[in-house]
Amino acid sequence: MVPDRLCRTAQNQDVRPGNPDICARECTNDCCRHIQSLAFYSHECFERGPGGDIIVHMYTRRDLVRFALATPIVSALAAIDSKIDGVMIGAQSYSFRDMSLDKAIGAMKDIGLGYCELWEGHVAPPEDNAAATKEFRDNPPFDKLHEVRKQFDDAGIVLYAFNYSFRDEFTDDEIDKGFQMAKALGVNKITASSNVDVSPRADKYAQKYHIYVGFHNHDSMKKNEFSTPDDFATAMKGRSKYICINLDIGHFTAAGFDPVSFLEQHHDRILTLHIKDRKKNHGDNMPFGQGETKIREVLQVLKTKHYPIPAMIEYEYGKEGMDTVAEVRKCFEFMKNALA
Repeated sequence: MVPDRLCRTAQNQDVRPGNPDICARECTNDCCRHIQSLAFYSHECFERGPGGDIIVHMYTRRDLVRFALATPIVSALAAIDSKIDGVMIGAQSYSFRDMSLDKAIGAMKDIGLGYCELWEGHVAPPEDNAAATKEFRDNPPFDKLHEVRKQFDDAGIVLYAFNYSFRDEFTDDEIDKGFQMAKALGVNKITASSNVDVSPRADKYAQKYHIYVGFHNHDSMKKNEFSTPDDFATAMKGRSKYICINLDIGHFTAAGFDPVSFLEQHHDRILTLHIKDRKKNHGDNMPFGQGETKIREVLQVLKTKHYPIPAMIEYEYGKEGMDTVAEVRKCFEFMKNALA
């Protein structure tokens, strides 16, 4: 049996949940406080998230000292349980792109979503400000990112992954800094809307930091963009175990592929799912249940096969004047009903 909280050194070790090489010493408090082990480069805390699933958090030596003097990471009483019939349901914070991060976290809490994939746009400058974006990538605001992590912890929301999209034009240092930002946020997963050719450069730093990268697909069908199963295969061929998939089932459907069969064939390399409902043949984003994406079937596979892959709502069908919180709540209710 895995205790509620365990820690181990993350240096030169596999950090993926489920690896049996775990330190037998149980943490005595709500956060990892093995201060006597500060000689290690970094630690991981294995904690039971809402519903009992094992969540991995990464912390540096400085983090351990900071946490030891601060409030516990996630209060069991405050944790939001959005694990439905064994399926983790959360949201890509891009769903709340029309509001600040503070309000987005408040909205998730109000809706009852306990897992989040953090959209870079909620912590980075506007994309149209090139100078500020460059400064953000060159000199990330690590203190701010620590505070962001605390916001999620205080809200009882598991910060599951960080969305940072490596592109061909990124320098190696900018890619490296993306992994450093993930560490500052305490996550060991990055999702990225990237170019296929970026894979070997991303893999270099994924191995360095022991952080998994899930490449995200769209339906552009353009060369060097992720749209097809072959694009994922190309990116993963010859790469380490850290190069994985962030499957957007809506875009995958719009591109003419079946997300159910792909999930069953590649579940061991899928970090997260983005849930949206699109029509086939590059059709529109629709309210859940009105498109042609097999949302219900995908969720049932997660449920019956017990795949530990979170299903993240990515609300994109909204139009001006629509209530984002109300629409995301409808998406959540649809998914709960689909799992009944």
